[in-house]
Amino acid sequence: MTEFPKPKFHVDAEDVDGATRVLSAVGEVHVSTAPLLAEQLNASVAAGHPRVVLDFSEVGFIDSTGLSVLLNALRRVNRAGGALSVVCTNPTVLRLFEITRLDETFDIVDTRDAALRHVAGVSG
Repeated sequence: MTEFPKPKFHVDAEDVDGATRVLSAVGEVHVSTAPLLAEQLNASVAAGHPRVVLDFSEVGFIDSTGLSVLLNALRRVNRAGGALSVVCTNPTVLRLFEITRLDETFDIVDTRDAALRHVAGVSG
């Protein structure tokens, strides 16, 4: 049986204030790595951080499983009275958001500061 290399992916969490957490993902978000991202997103809301900045500056690829995780997180964040903003500058990842029309669903910005301003604008 052939063993495939473990995907290079990790997520770092940083609490900005009592309600805001930045999750910085590095690598590829796909069927093998999406559960880790989902775990971090769920933990953020569960810990009382409904304002989430998802920094995808270092993400080079996302598949449909990853998009599904993002949609579920957006619903969870909205139910908690928070907001989700995605930092993304990679043309490949941005194109997938456009093709799926999820660029109209998510707040996608090109800097962490812009994302923090977006989520801070939510009362909660």
